Amino acid sequence: MTTDEKSSWLMHTPSSFHSPDVTSKEKEINDDDEKAVKQKPGGWKCMPFIIGNETFERVATTGLTANFTVLLVSRFHVGQVAAANMSNIFSGTTNFAPLIGAFLSDAYLGRFRTLAYSSVATLLGLMVLTLTTVVPKLQPPSCGTEEQLAGKCVGASRNQLGVLILSLVLLSVGAAGVRPCSLPFGVDQFDRATAKGRRDLNSFFNWYYCTSTAGVMVALTVIVYVQSNISWPIGLAIPTGLMFLAIVLFFLGTRLYVHVEPEGSVFSGIIQVFVAATRKRSLPLPAPEDVLLQEEALYNPGTKSDRITKLPLTLQFRFLNKAAIICEGELKEDGSVANPWRLCAVQQVEEVKCLLRIVPIWASGIVCFVALAQQWTFSVLQSLRMDRHLGPSFEIPPASIGAIALLALSLFIPVYDRVITPLARRVTGLEGGITVLQRQGVGMVISAGSMVVAGLVERKRRESSWAQGGADGMSPLSALWLAPQLALMGVGEAFNAVGQMEFYNREFPEQMQTLANALFYCSVAGANYISSFMVAILQRNTSWLDNNINLGRVDYFYYLIAAMGLLNFVYFVVCAHFYRYKGAPEAKLEREDDKKVVSP
Repeated sequence: MTTDEKSSWLMHTPSSFHSPDVTSKEKEINDDDEKAVKQKPGGWKCMPFIIGNETFERVATTGLTANFTVLLVSRFHVGQVAAANMSNIFSGTTNFAPLIGAFLSDAYLGRFRTLAYSSVATLLGLMVLTLTTVVPKLQPPSCGTEEQLAGKCVGASRNQLGVLILSLVLLSVGAAGVRPCSLPFGVDQFDRATAKGRRDLNSFFNWYYCTSTAGVMVALTVIVYVQSNISWPIGLAIPTGLMFLAIVLFFLGTRLYVHVEPEGSVFSGIIQVFVAATRKRSLPLPAPEDVLLQEEALYNPGTKSDRITKLPLTLQFRFLNKAAIICEGELKEDGSVANPWRLCAVQQVEEVKCLLRIVPIWASGIVCFVALAQQWTFSVLQSLRMDRHLGPSFEIPPASIGAIALLALSLFIPVYDRVITPLARRVTGLEGGITVLQRQGVGMVISAGSMVVAGLVERKRRESSWAQGGADGMSPLSALWLAPQLALMGVGEAFNAVGQMEFYNREFPEQMQTLANALFYCSVAGANYISSFMVAILQRNTSWLDNNINLGRVDYFYYLIAAMGLLNFVYFVVCAHFYRYKGAPEAKLEREDDKKVVSP
């Protein structure tokens, strides 16, 4: 900032800092925004189409990707640990891709069109992956189970891997749009200005996650069983057909949906605040210790839409408040901003602060999901060395073992929503029974506990395998011994994952809802990448992880993840203690802090 700009700012009288009146141009913007929302939110009337689409999409994609580790080992002859790593990397990619989808949705396409295009990309990816099992030239020669375990099978060629990668790229493109937009698009259909709309929205988060998880469970049982015991081509064709039905169902509800038009990229708005604050870093803030006087002095116009909650100024991260200091020449005659890279509204500043407050909480969710990622991969490898029979003839497919966690989650969420929450509400007086931060914390403790149980079970499994035949022995233990750890993981996910989704959708500003959902999947992606990194490091420096699971010490690996989970919980408690909820006035927050109302 130049000396002239500094002097011009200092020459302003206090009245110069008051928010400008709503101009005719701003009125036109508001009118245009109201036209974008073409009808009253339909609420639960839209949910059969949105939740139905999400459920079918989950059945389809999970039916193809849940068995991905087994597919790589059995059809493409990849080593077990390498297959687990490839599965983690693919999962990580599909969970980071939503950041790109969120940007395109907010800046250009809108949620409806993003969902439509990405659903088609997912369908194409599923079709290509199905072809890899139908066309003989797209897969390496068949190989027996004993040769697979011994690592003597012929691997896939470059062309065959190229087709496989093409299908995974298309699936990643589909995930980039579906995952960040599906839940916010459902939230758009509820009127949050009414008490009924808010109550319905509370239940929507639980039922959305419950039904989509139930779809995943169907994929892990029925679809995986068909793939493993009947036919891979049929087992992959069924999810492809279900994805087609999901697209049809989604478009059937088109006339009922509220279509919120794209409002511009949130990323550029975030950068603008930091740039403007940096340019004005040497300017003093007006009334630095009085938030009300400071808010009156800064640029603080009304919001563009009634859909957006007006946020009060706070003194936390007060350096950013300088972005709203008005200097000479930064406002046009009509009251609009001349250069958004030099002057930002208080609303824009506070939205960036919301993001800064959330990031530490978001980071804690990554380690929690590490436990979930390892349960999905290594429980499959454990079950391959256990007795998977239920009765004399039926054998549980290895990839279906994770359905126990999903079953526990699906059964627990309705109990939590209809029984636990009302009881907790009577005790705490809170609308949700407990805070979303407390819900996440409970999930973290349960998740760490599940890893301790997993380590104890793995030790018993390994000892029984060695007793039966040494390194190549099969444990006589039933694969259902894995049920306790998986059930605990499902309950932990019901607390933490659903708590995260609700937390992000409540605490992010309305125009950042798509980014909020993308960040949830980024935490899953981060967990996948951390898992791959841990596996690589431990393989290089220890004997814990071996392609022959009987030669390794996976139980030590589980205990390590449990210890990480407990340390992560301590970090989370500290972050949650200092967290300030969106929209709470500064003075009120000080009173709440004194009374210790804001707690994890």
